[in-house]
Amino acid sequence: MNLCSFIPSPHLRPRPKKRNDIRTRPEKTFLIAAVFLAGLCSIVYELLISTTSSYFLGDSVKQFSLTIGIYMFAMGVGSFLTRFVEERELEAFIRTELLLGLLGGVSVPLLYFLFQYQTNTQYQFTMLGLVFGIGMLTGLEIPLLARVMERYSPLKENLADVLGFDYVGALAATLLFPFLLLPFVGLYSSSLIFGAVNLLLGFGVCWFFRDQLDTKRKRAVYIWTAIGLVAFGALLAWANPFLAQWEASAYPHRVIYREQSPYQQITLTQNKDDLRLYLNRVIQFSSRDEYRYHEALALIPAAGTPAVKRALILGGGEGLLARELLKLPELEQLTIVDLDERIFDLARRHEVIKALNAGAVDDPRVQCIAADAAVFLRNDTTTYDLILADLPDPSNESVARLYSTWFFGMAKARLAHNGVFATQATSPYHTRKTFWCIAKTLEAIGFEHIRPYKITVPSFGVWGFIMAGGGSAAPALRTDVSRKFLEPEALPAMFYFPPDLREPTELNLQPNRLDRPVLLDYFLDEWSDWQREKTY
Repeated sequence: MNLCSFIPSPHLRPRPKKRNDIRTRPEKTFLIAAVFLAGLCSIVYELLISTTSSYFLGDSVKQFSLTIGIYMFAMGVGSFLTRFVEERELEAFIRTELLLGLLGGVSVPLLYFLFQYQTNTQYQFTMLGLVFGIGMLTGLEIPLLARVMERYSPLKENLADVLGFDYVGALAATLLFPFLLLPFVGLYSSSLIFGAVNLLLGFGVCWFFRDQLDTKRKRAVYIWTAIGLVAFGALLAWANPFLAQWEASAYPHRVIYREQSPYQQITLTQNKDDLRLYLNRVIQFSSRDEYRYHEALALIPAAGTPAVKRALILGGGEGLLARELLKLPELEQLTIVDLDERIFDLARRHEVIKALNAGAVDDPRVQCIAADAAVFLRNDTTTYDLILADLPDPSNESVARLYSTWFFGMAKARLAHNGVFATQATSPYHTRKTFWCIAKTLEAIGFEHIRPYKITVPSFGVWGFIMAGGGSAAPALRTDVSRKFLEPEALPAMFYFPPDLREPTELNLQPNRLDRPVLLDYFLDEWSDWQREKTY
């Protein structure tokens, strides 16, 4: 039985006349509930698809903008198409809910599956096609329901009820998504659950108004609802094995832990003694060589200021950077600000990570604060001798703002006299424009001494850092701090950039500003080029 053949026949039943007696109240109430659920499901699909694409492709502003634009356009197309629906509005609405449930329900599982095999461009068009289909079906819903409800209330009340409860459903979706669905249910399962809700909505409308539908069409609704629910149930039952297999294919080593926090996907992999932390599928450290990265980001800037009594780490909730700063004998207070409380929890309870950080997050000198780094700096009044930014790469606008003149300016305002600020700055080899844009941004806010430097981390390749502030003298490593990697003899080479790593002055790179986040464009262009190179 073909769902798409479920169309009105020429032998139409007469439309019931408008009734205003008390017997119409249950029907009207049920239809208002249907409006609410329809609005809820459609916005949930939109949020699920745009968030999934933001995780896969980065640049959440672009993904959400495309989703909203295509979705609204498709809704207009759907609304226009309702003019060709004659008489059987109730049946058309039921058919729309079944199609919307099937398409919306499989949308995220389909995107997960196809992302493994498609290029970024192919994936983007697939995603936009799904958005268009869901938007068009959503555009059919409200005009059809409004016409059905003409039987039970005058036009004035009808439009107020339909539009009002549709918007209430949209509000419920925007509240459910960030506070319940994303952190506790996940993108994959949420898509299937709300697809089932759409199917049950179509089934419920069919059953409630069964006296207005012929037997053949009711049977079609029941069959397709059953098929959809069985399929979604099977996909839900297979969710954990599928996601485990999908994630395993994305990482070179065995996945031993995964968690979706309210902010990011946290994954740990292990291969013998090599433990790796990934956030949103991007490696953060390898236990085999992380000391190279963290010694370079902590101890070189620390050598640029006379004494580090108070220090601030932005990011670095796993405690590895804190471990290096706690080696400084004069350190009295260290504050770590990380957005995700779950990273602090992992640093405390995972035995390998706790051993790596030497219990740094539980040191009495350390204060751990789960907060947005920019919000913290804006409200903080403490001055620090050293501020280190160990933040993710600027792959979306929410992170790119943490490399802006606005953010660096707030950090500079919190530095004591001769204080030093340092940040990780991506790879001067793979993301050359990104690295030097960060340097330009630090220069733009008035730091007098900007010192880019680099090291080699086997897990990352050539990696760069930029320190700013402090005195004019070049930093010299302290002799009272133990190290596994850094040596005084190697420092000059770290601050030297050969021609292929130097600033590409011919490109006239611009500072990254809050209202013009050029850094995001630089990073995504370079990252995309690098990803294409890896596929050949």
